[in-house]
Amino acid sequence: MTRIWAVLVLLAAVAFAASPLLTPGFNGFDPQAFPVPQVDPPVQPAGYAFSIWGLIYLWLIAGAGFGLFARSDSEDWAPARPPLVLSLAVGAFWLPVANLSPIAATVMIWVMTAAVLRALFLTGDMDRWWQLSPVAVYAGWLTAAASVSVGLLLAGYGLLEATPAALVGLGLALVLALVVQYRLHRAPLYGITVIWALVAVIVANLSPLNIAVAGLAVLGILGILALRGTDTE
Repeated sequence: MTRIWAVLVLLAAVAFAASPLLTPGFNGFDPQAFPVPQVDPPVQPAGYAFSIWGLIYLWLIAGAGFGLFARSDSEDWAPARPPLVLSLAVGAFWLPVANLSPIAATVMIWVMTAAVLRALFLTGDMDRWWQLSPVAVYAGWLTAAASVSVGLLLAGYGLLEATPAALVGLGLALVLALVVQYRLHRAPLYGITVIWALVAVIVANLSPLNIAVAGLAVLGILGILALRGTDTE
């Protein structure tokens, strides 16, 4: 079964990376998909931050390929594979759903996030740059993206104004990121990826300046860095 799961991880990673080719032109949820149109919502990072998907796709495929051809029978690699397959398989269908329903897409991205965080905690200690690192970057970005989706839904359906909704979304991301990073010091790229997203949130809120949202993002960055400073590994 270990070899079968290794094959499934690679297939799921390739399908996940290929999904943007089948759904071209997705640049975030359509602002008009919400009852309250979300034009330049403060919870959303600046557009350049989404370029990290290229790195995520390539690194996941490379890691899955290494795992299949060099570590297919490794017991160190085996535990993380089933939840990683689940996250990637759901992710392969996320873009088409996101074009149709922000609510369904939010549910799906939280399933993806929960599954990849489970995989991250189950990754072994062998081959850090092939096994742990790509999963850590993927999990870090999903932590931010899933929380952004919550902020968008809160504002888009009129449950909160844009800034309070952004604060709730960012607060959720920070709590989750700090808990994960505290419990998993061996995955520094997880926290670094969350910081990447937070910096992009700050950039998006500089003009005009949204001091509340940008300030919370700054506090989140400082919190993650402080937590990394306690790492003795």
